[in-house]
Amino acid sequence: MPRETGRKVIAQNKRARHDYHVEDTFEAGLVLQGTEVKSLREGRASLVDGYASIDGNEAWLLNVHIPEYSQGTWTNHTARRKRKLLLHRKEIEKLAAKTKEGGLTIVPLSLYFKDGRAKIEIGLARGKKDWDKRQSLAEQQAKREMARAMRHRNR
Repeated sequence: MPRETGRKVIAQNKRARHDYHVEDTFEAGLVLQGTEVKSLREGRASLVDGYASIDGNEAWLLNVHIPEYSQGTWTNHTARRKRKLLLHRKEIEKLAAKTKEGGLTIVPLSLYFKDGRAKIEIGLARGKKDWDKRQSLAEQQAKREMARAMRHRNR
């Protein structure tokens, strides 16, 4: 059987981009159990309540929901267990320093398979205020209006 290539997105956290200003992004590997991988291959996961934390010299992903594998037996995983993130030492140190600084948190942005391996994109983010959210929504709407106007003008 040929090896998988490319990027297959499983889940995206659209809410994170709405609620936070993402300042920096990192790609991390995940330490998963077999039934978790099978469940992800079915395309089932939710990043909505997830976040990451630095504990000692290790990065951990918390509250990400990967449902139990339907064909699993007693070896099935728990849906919201603590999962280890695979990052380089320098990246972990940078994330730890930035989050201790205050006001920043680590949120998962997307979960995907890259060349057959489960990866997660995490972002170093600062929370938005309500007026920031309204402003970004207004900007998105203005961009849509301009694009719509350009399409109609080119006809």
